[in-house]
Amino acid sequence: MSKTWIITGASAGGIGEGIARAVLSHGDNAVITARSLAKLESIANDYPETCLPVALDMANRDQMKEVVVKTVEKFGTVDVLINNAGHGYRSSVEEGEDEAIRELFETNLFGPINMIKEVLPILREKGAGVIMNTTSIAAERSAIGSGYYASSKAALDLLTDGLCKELKPLGIRVMVIEPGSFRTHFYDEALKSAPLKVDAYKDSTWKNANAVNKRQQPGNPAKAGELIYKMAYAEEAPFRLLLGADAVNAVVTTAEGRIEEANKFAEFSKSTGFDE
Repeated sequence: MSKTWIITGASAGGIGEGIARAVLSHGDNAVITARSLAKLESIANDYPETCLPVALDMANRDQMKEVVVKTVEKFGTVDVLINNAGHGYRSSVEEGEDEAIRELFETNLFGPINMIKEVLPILREKGAGVIMNTTSIAAERSAIGSGYYASSKAALDLLTDGLCKELKPLGIRVMVIEPGSFRTHFYDEALKSAPLKVDAYKDSTWKNANAVNKRQQPGNPAKAGELIYKMAYAEEAPFRLLLGADAVNAVVTTAEGRIEEANKFAEFSKSTGFDE
């Protein structure tokens, strides 16, 4: 029996499109969203009976409600939610713009939270379903100029961890998707930068401010979509689904570094307890 997916951030050229096409090619239904319907036309035209494109701004709660209503009207229910919408932001911490930072967290964190709240009553009533939140390997470790973006993804990562523990007894599976570097439009219009104001960062943060997307990233969005589809139905799946060899390497080396540091300073850390 076919399932019905809601996939946010499904614009053509991204991992969201890879997920949508995998879902639809296997016979499931997909409600796909983006801020602009024009970016969804190519997918919807290929699957007119099983694909429903809906405009969605991740900062607009009313539009989220509309997405869920239209999904139920057309397909009867919701089985899988993929919170894939998001964008990047390059800035030193000092140069970050207040309004842009708030918008970043609204899109990358609070938007997914609100989509979850809209879908959960349906999944809870059925006692079944899947929620997947796309974060990033940046959630595992940040970099120069990535503090705001990485923190928005890390917050979603840990929120999803708590959600997973809450929903497991209710029969609802929850996962995190952590992509590495993929050949998508993320490095074009989806990656914003703060104005360069503080000259002290010209040899660090500024070097990446206007980097050109050479489209040489190793990740294949279509293959990512297929894997995500399979993991949604797999009897055994990881909580954190890493996408790409670079994602695996980032997680392993970061974890090893943290363990090494914790062991190195363990005696200092342990000295803060009461003397028994």
